[in-house]
This record gives sequence, C-alpha cells and structure tokens, in this order.
Amino acid sequence: MIVHLLRFAFREETTEEQKAEVLALMKRTASVESVSFATVGQNLGDASEGLTHAYCVGIEDLAAMERYMHDPVHLAGDPHIVPHFAKVVIGPDVSDDPDPELRTKIMALNEAKLAKYPDWARQMATIPDVRIF
Repeated sequence: MIVHLLRFAFREETTEEQKAEVLALMKRTASVESVSFATVGQNLGDASEGLTHAYCVGIEDLAAMERYMHDPVHLAGDPHIVPHFAKVVIGPDVSDDPDPELRTKIMALNEAKLAKYPDWARQMATIPDVRIF
C-alpha cells in the first residue's frame, strides 16, 4: 500500500464557495477505482506552516498509482483544483512495500505524467509554493 499525502493552502482570493467546490472535486478524485481509502479535509498539523487542508489517499501498488495518475476523473478535476492552491506540500508518502526504489519509481511516473500532459505541467507550475518530500 502506498499512502499519498498532499497538504495545502488556498490562495487568498479563493472564496469559501470555491473552497467547497475544490474539496468536493478532490473527494471525487479520491473515489476513483485505484484508491483503496481516502480522506479530504482540514490539516491537523502545525498551523504555523500555513497548510490548512489535506488530501490523503491509499493506493494498493505502483500499477494502481499509475492508473490513479491517469484516471480521467483525476485529470478532469485538476484544472479546477490547481488554480486555487497557494502552497502545496506533497508527502512524505509512506508504504509497506519494501522496494528501496519505490520512491524513485513513483517520481518517474510523475515525470512521465508531466511529459504526457504539458498543460497539466504548466498548471502545476503556477502554484507559488510547492515542496515535495
């Protein structure tokens, strides 16, 4: 199992209604076939980090991770979600898979997605503060 964590903050100009829409879209993404379990909501971490919300999904394995990344529901939601992010912290993800190369393999899947979907790559580049752990 791969547990993928995304913590984030909305842009100042994002309204409460838009925040609710983004969270609903994220919940829809979290319900795709490749996701075993998920939670979307408030971030309970250190408030001084400025990360107000979190998205966490459990994905069975690397093959499911690839399906998740390319799922049409995921791809359709991102153009409506990403523009509202001011700050995103991805990870640290965790896994019970003992493969020491798993992180490298996941990052390679992400790089392949960036290459395959240049519009998505451009969208991701608009987020002012992105950190990957």
